[in-house]
Amino acid sequence: MPVPSLDRDILGLAVPALGALVAEPLFLLTDTALIGHLGEVPLAALSIASAIVQTVIGLLIFLAYATTPAVARRLGAGDRTGAIRAGVDGLWLALGLGVVVVLLGLLFARPVVGLFTADTAVASDAVTYLTVSLAGLPAMLLVIAATGLLRGLQDTRTPLVVAVAGFAANAGLNALFIYGFGWGIAGSAAGTVIAQWGMAAVYLVIAVRAARASGASLRPGLDGVGSAAASGAWLFVRTVSLRAAILATVAVAATLGVVELGAFQIALTLFTTLAFILDALAIAGQAMVGHGLGSGDVARVREVTRRLVLWGLAAGAVLGGLLALVAALGLLGPVFTSSSEVQRALGVTALAMAAGIPLAGYVFVLDGVLIGAGDARYLAISGLVNLAVYAPLLGLAVVLAPGGDAALVWLWAAFGYGYIGARALTLGLRARTERWMIAGAPA
Repeated sequence: MPVPSLDRDILGLAVPALGALVAEPLFLLTDTALIGHLGEVPLAALSIASAIVQTVIGLLIFLAYATTPAVARRLGAGDRTGAIRAGVDGLWLALGLGVVVVLLGLLFARPVVGLFTADTAVASDAVTYLTVSLAGLPAMLLVIAATGLLRGLQDTRTPLVVAVAGFAANAGLNALFIYGFGWGIAGSAAGTVIAQWGMAAVYLVIAVRAARASGASLRPGLDGVGSAAASGAWLFVRTVSLRAAILATVAVAATLGVVELGAFQIALTLFTTLAFILDALAIAGQAMVGHGLGSGDVARVREVTRRLVLWGLAAGAVLGGLLALVAALGLLGPVFTSSSEVQRALGVTALAMAAGIPLAGYVFVLDGVLIGAGDARYLAISGLVNLAVYAPLLGLAVVLAPGGDAALVWLWAAFGYGYIGARALTLGLRARTERWMIAGAPA
């Protein structure tokens, strides 16, 4: 396929996916900006609670990542009814897992928060935010699974519309509840919960209509749900390794002090936002690679991979440059916090982060390509290898780093260059082979 045509196909999926992907971290960015002006204690509490919530969501992201390639392969093979049925099974799995997560969260919210901090004020606010947020987790998992269905159907525009509406509702409700009603950090969580359930309701209506139009059953099929769970098992392991690396990094940041933890929370939220922007290309890769392999067009898959890598590097360079410019001009800190100390620490950390964004773009794109190909087993095993490489690097950052702002730079270097670099190596080596290009629809 000619390069201009291929680029149009990539951007046709990636650009709408960008808006939908950015909406999720924008939820957290909105919370961070609003709560940051309440003081350092609520901001530190948000750092811990959001890390836990994002870990749960991240661990269960396979609801989308397993659904997208399964749906795309069936669609590529000409089986639209089977494609939608695979998505419906994913929705039932998401609902079941959501109920389980809520029950576990109610039991273990306080002891889990206690693993991150001994500060009673920070812990109290973190437990409050986490407990309220549990009510929205089933909705968030339904949104993830439904998004995977639509991506597999090569539709990234509908998730964009839903995400924009959800973000607008979240921002308005949070401002009202936090400052209008004076609910503080609990108001932020409550506003997000309402927005999440609104988004889930819209997706469920879309899924029901699509199933009825294609003749796909809406009842939960044990085989289908079991297959969705099995296909996501390796992706679950992959995600566990990713979240373990992030949680370990947050835990180290928590030992540096309240100011350092607050600055790191904002920096990590910014990185997550940039990651989701770059993941728009990865989502295009998932959909296009799955569809291409389902139709047996291996040559197209190879060319899609090559172009996506170039797009990932270029996008990473642009985003890294913009972040460095904003940080150097001192425009970043005042948006998120009134604390001059946190602003100073954030500026230094953001500059250290910016240089590694192109490498992250390379990593996220190849990760999406291999997910689209269903190469989950390799992703899981390599993820554990990457984590094993990162552990001693993180230890060195703790032992050798000086105090103050420099400690945050050392910590980010270990994560942004050491851990992300290990992922780049393992993904790049795999992408150079053709063992992951297995054509045909799933059995």
